[in-house]
Amino acid sequence: MTSHLDATRESYDTVAEDYAARIRPLFHQEPISRAMLAAFAEQVRGPVVDVGCGPGHVTAHLASLGLDVTGVDLSPKMVEVARRQHPDQRFSVGSMTALDFPDGELGGLVAWWSIFHLPPEELPAVFAEFRRTLAPGGRLLLGFHVGDERLSPETAYGHPVTYDAYLLDPGRVADLLGQAGFEVTARLTMEGRKWPQSCLSGRAV
Repeated sequence: MTSHLDATRESYDTVAEDYAARIRPLFHQEPISRAMLAAFAEQVRGPVVDVGCGPGHVTAHLASLGLDVTGVDLSPKMVEVARRQHPDQRFSVGSMTALDFPDGELGGLVAWWSIFHLPPEELPAVFAEFRRTLAPGGRLLLGFHVGDERLSPETAYGHPVTYDAYLLDPGRVADLLGQAGFEVTARLTMEGRKWPQSCLSGRAV
């Protein structure tokens, strides 16, 4: 495992409980984000993976929309929290850089704010991995923070952390998705947070 994945895993192991307590109320205050998830759910046919699922709130929400969904997260502590809070859902520890799914098995993949800690130079390989797991016509939904900056916070959620985070340009992300074998079908930018947020919806071609 590369050093940035180690730092991300260890940091989220540290903040897992406080992150879960803070993020759930925020999710319920975001009707536009939930609308994107609902549109994704209407389009999907087949099993879905929620990559970087954290404490499992999005996984559980997708299940409530009728999807057959599995949550995957790099942090064992996050997966522990997810299993405790959502005992009826499936969760496993894993990395988006090497997903434990056969080629073309999935009908959909969600990465909801979870590419935040990936160095931009690794995005092409990760998007290729997403495409590998999706059947032709499979649906992809990404959420990420907008900008052009590398962030290196010393604390988060009341704890010391050692990860870096990256603000991304939506046009550049869309171009990389196209190179990986996706057709971008919808784009949404939301204001009002510390950084603007973007959602991109795509289809595997």
